[in-house]
Amino acid sequence: MKLVRFGSAGHERPGLIDSDGQVRDLSGVVEDLTPETLSIEQLQKLKDIDPQSLPWVPAGVRMGPCVAKPGKFVCIGLNYYDHAVETGLTPPSEPVVFMKAVSAIGGPHDDILLLRGSRKSDWEVELGVVIGKRTQYISPDQALDVVAGFCLINDLSEREWQIERGGNWSKGKSADGYGPVGPWLVTPDEVGDPQSLDLWLERNGEIMQKGSTADMIFPVTDLISYLSQCMSLNVGDIIATGTPAGVGLGRKPPTFLEDGDVLRLGITGLGEQSYPVFAAKGP
Repeated sequence: MKLVRFGSAGHERPGLIDSDGQVRDLSGVVEDLTPETLSIEQLQKLKDIDPQSLPWVPAGVRMGPCVAKPGKFVCIGLNYYDHAVETGLTPPSEPVVFMKAVSAIGGPHDDILLLRGSRKSDWEVELGVVIGKRTQYISPDQALDVVAGFCLINDLSEREWQIERGGNWSKGKSADGYGPVGPWLVTPDEVGDPQSLDLWLERNGEIMQKGSTADMIFPVTDLISYLSQCMSLNVGDIIATGTPAGVGLGRKPPTFLEDGDVLRLGITGLGEQSYPVFAAKGP
């Protein structure tokens, strides 16, 4: 099952994709795709609905982030060997964990407005995991049992704020719009093995990143288990699982986003994102 949210920003409604790729309106069944409605039990009820019984959504409607009001947006850094190497860092012996502000979340085709004064904004295509059951102290072999679904994420990063200004990485990760999520939340039965997905990103039509989730240092099951040892994971929480090589920071010389750039990215079975990038105006 592929779930979406559609409509103007802040007024999205829930929907699902039928077998013909058409968006159907779920708002007569659930109010939104929130922690209150994304539990595994609730999702099973949605699977029992005949999509043909739901109203059509007109083509061209804006797609919003596929999850509303997550409690946490947890990110994993340096989770691909080639990305750690390209940034000059040692591959970690334990997951590198940081938080991205939930206010960074945007839709999969929304314009990206660079942080004011940004000189080093960067891209990171990532597999996202959405939790479907409150979880604590879970083992890796049980971890997939608590997953509501998977999605595409761009963990946009302002490297000067992240690396050069002291403190926590979250500062460089949390600008408004720096966390596009979606277009789809895809349930595990349609995704299959989360460690066999291709992911890629283009900047202005040129491939920047091309990798496979098979190359993660810590697979999805280990990440969920690890995080559950140090925090509870709640329904609707999002985990961004890291990015492969090809980010702007790792290029020689480093290259970063500029006004007028266009990004396009995708993951096998999880859809695509695309959007223009604009520089913020003002001093």
